[in-house]
This record gives sequence, structure tokens and C-alpha cells, in this order.
Amino acid sequence: MRLLPASRRVEEARPLRRLSLSAVGVVVALLLGAALAGLLVGAVGLSPRGVLAEVADHLPFVSVDSGLGEREAAIVWDLRLPRVVLAALVGATLAAAGAAYQGVFRNPLADPYLLGVAAGAGLGATVGIVTVGPAAALVPAAAFAGAVVAVMLTYALGGIAGGGRAGTTLVLAGVAVAAFFTAVQTFVQQRHADTVREVYSWILGRLSTVGWSEVALLAPYAAVSLVVLLLHRRLLDVLAVGEEEAETLGVSASRVRLLVVAAATLGTAAAVAVSGLIGFVGIVVPHAVRLLVGSSYRVIVPLSVLGGAAFLVLADLGARTLAAPAEVPLGVITAFVGAPFFAVVLRSSRRGWGP
Repeated sequence: MRLLPASRRVEEARPLRRLSLSAVGVVVALLLGAALAGLLVGAVGLSPRGVLAEVADHLPFVSVDSGLGEREAAIVWDLRLPRVVLAALVGATLAAAGAAYQGVFRNPLADPYLLGVAAGAGLGATVGIVTVGPAAALVPAAAFAGAVVAVMLTYALGGIAGGGRAGTTLVLAGVAVAAFFTAVQTFVQQRHADTVREVYSWILGRLSTVGWSEVALLAPYAAVSLVVLLLHRRLLDVLAVGEEEAETLGVSASRVRLLVVAAATLGTAAAVAVSGLIGFVGIVVPHAVRLLVGSSYRVIVPLSVLGGAAFLVLADLGARTLAAPAEVPLGVITAFVGAPFFAVVLRSSRRGWGP
């Protein structure tokens, strides 16, 4: 592989760095705006000044009288803010996992559910709902366990078929595992028809928070997943040149794939456990970032984290306000926005998909 002179590499890196900083500023502003809208808008009308003052009053070295009563303050701290934070965590995790899957498998259509996570989580949640009911704390744990087991079976089947090294083998194994888990889920649903409504409510995606328990449940897994994916984002660029070329550069493609897939699966499984199956976040957000900043995963992964958080906070805002006081399933909102956007991306992309 021919290396560019150091001076030329520096000159090419500068525009990318400036572009990245500009894009980060735009996405951070979008995320802050989305979070602010999530706090201010809701079924109960609250004074914008009072909400902002209530939040500012909890900052270090700041003391402000918000004028909100105990009930209004509880709405901010126990309902709206936890939901905004949960939406941001779920969106960031799914978007980063989608970008990582697209990089590690060199497949622009890869998403966080590629290796059977969705089917496994769906089966786990269905079994949990049938066994203990939809309101039990066991349902997220069952969904998480089902997602992890599905990916483990995918890797086992991929190992039997092709040594677990070829990305194509893993993808095909994921399709087989997902089909099997979906068939089992359908059988369980038919045997317990009285739970169909609760199961589909979970499958369509939702964020329901009373306090910070769901945030506390997801945060450790999301943190581990995002840290690992961010640390490996440069290696995803190396894998883009091909596995054999990556090996000649001293990068173990199979090891990188295992670490990235494990981290992305951990985050996705935890996100799905608390939110249900929310589609399009992991495929649309990375592509939108790619259109803005190019095909380098060094930039795509961190911007996908921020963009995914902003996207899902806004989607959740729409889910809880468009049909208020009822809620539209969150997965319906993301599909309604994501499907047309993805169609536009497919039509307008002239440079190809990139690595």
C-alpha cells in the first residue's frame, strides 16, 4: 500500500477536522434543542421560564427560584427529564451500533438488529409477558437475555459454517437465527392469544418512565458499548480496505469484528430491553452523517452517537404529543420519518455507499 507523504496527509486531515468540528457543533446544538423541547412540551402546560429555572437551580453554584409547585417540579424531574435522557441513551446506542455494524460488515444496509437481536429480544419479551405479565420487571431482563442468546447462537452457527471469520457467513447465520426465533415467538403468541396486544405494544417500541429506574438500568451497558465502539472507530476504517489488507497492516479482522459486534450487541440488547423494537435509528442516522461528513468511521461513529440521541428525543416528543393524551408507538414515528428519508438517501446518493 502506497503511503502519502506526511505533509500531504496533514493537509488532507485539516479539512476533515474543520468539517468534523462544524458538524459536531451543529449536531450538539440540535441535541440541546431537542432536549429543551422535550422538557418544555408535554400534556401538562408548564411555564418555560419555570422549567428552565428549575433545571438551572440544580446546577452547581446556581440558585434560582423557579416558582414551580411540588407537583410541577415532580413532572420535570420524575417524568420529562428521565424520558428525555432515556430517549437520548437509546438513540445514541442504536445509532452507534448501526454505524459499527455497517463498518465491520462493510454492508450499508446493516443495522443493530442484523444478527438476530430483534428476534431474540422479541421472543424473550413475549415469554416474559406470557409468564409474569407486561408490567413486571422481568420483561426487560427476558428481552435482554433473548437478544444476547440470539447473537451467541448466530456466532455459533457462523463458526460451524465458516469458522466465524467471514462477515457474510455471520449475516446469513443471523438471518437463520432470526427466522427461527420469530417462528417460536409466533407459536407462543398463538398459544396465549390474550397477550397479543401487550406483546405488539412492546414490539412497536415505547418509552415509559416514572423516575430514573430505566435510565439507571440502561446507562452502564450503554456506556460500555459506546466507549468500546468509539475506541475502535479508526479500526473500522482499516477494515474498509478489506480483511486481507487489514491483516497485512497488523490488524486482526476477526478480533476487531468480535469486539465491535459484542459491544454493539450489548448496547442494542440493553436499549431494546427498555424501549422495545425501534427501527430505522441505526440505519438512517449513520447514513445521514455519512452524507454530511463522508465515509470515515472516525467521524461517523461519534456523530452518530449525538445524531441518534437528538433524533430519538425528537421522535419521542412527537410520539407523546401528536395524539395527546394518547401516545403513538415510537416505532411508528421512527418508521414514518425514517423510511421516506432512507428512500431519498438511496435516490440522491451519487458517490456510492462508501466503505
